[in-house]
Amino acid sequence: MSAGADVEGFRTLSTDLDDGVLTVTLDRPDRLNAFTVEMADELVTLFTGVNTRDEVRAVVVTGAGRAFCAGMELASEGNVFGLDESQRPTLSDMDDLDDPRILRGVRDTGGRVVLAIFDCRKPVIAAINGPAVGIGATMTLAMDIRLASEKARIGFVFGKLGIVPEAASTWFLPRIVGMARALEWVYSAEVLSAEEAGEGGLVSRVVPAASLLEEAQDLARRISRNRSPVAVALTRQMMYRNSALPHPREAHRVDSLAMFYTSTADGKEGVEAFREKREPRFTGSAHTGMPPFYPWWDDE
Repeated sequence: MSAGADVEGFRTLSTDLDDGVLTVTLDRPDRLNAFTVEMADELVTLFTGVNTRDEVRAVVVTGAGRAFCAGMELASEGNVFGLDESQRPTLSDMDDLDDPRILRGVRDTGGRVVLAIFDCRKPVIAAINGPAVGIGATMTLAMDIRLASEKARIGFVFGKLGIVPEAASTWFLPRIVGMARALEWVYSAEVLSAEEAGEGGLVSRVVPAASLLEEAQDLARRISRNRSPVAVALTRQMMYRNSALPHPREAHRVDSLAMFYTSTADGKEGVEAFREKREPRFTGSAHTGMPPFYPWWDDE
């Protein structure tokens, strides 16, 4: 799928769009939805493409069958992570992440996915229906809200494989659950029950397996219906990016511009609808209607 194209033709994913909510299903149930380079490419394509689709207001991600994602497919030949072992990259080589040699030979495939999710202009909800380990767990960290089935099992199991946490999880996980808990979970490499993940703040709530997807879709509708697509897109990026800034003054710079431009666009309709006690009719587009300072981080 090229940017703006329909989300069809995937081999490792299935999709369904209903009432503004795009449900994306990791669809390799015979392999417990194990992650592959092909799945990574398709997820990057999907999350890049939804930015140009105004009919998509929110995204829900789940797994087919009894698993969410059992981690990287370890049965493939050669380097199972799809990396070029002939290279000896340095940190300076990583300055150009789009260099084909780096993109395909060095970059962590899960990291490519979470960066695409991070840059998404739509809210993203994980409906973790079963086992989610390795990249199956870390890919959800870039999603905004995680709901878990009572059957979910979540594990940051990299220590058992002699590798390090990937998919930018060393950035996301401490922000979600705190540094001490993140380190404990990663060091121990234990698989958490849904209840333990909930108690640790990783998932918002644990729900019965039979109602998981419906609850996730209902939540996606509640947070995206009758909302300005531009304001939602800005809010999502402001929350993630501003919270990592060194001083609130820097957040204030971005907040001020975002408030200025939204107040002169969909904000006018929102105020009018509030005064008239009716539902707003927002017309802004997260594809074509973002304010001129967006994406502001490209200038930093």
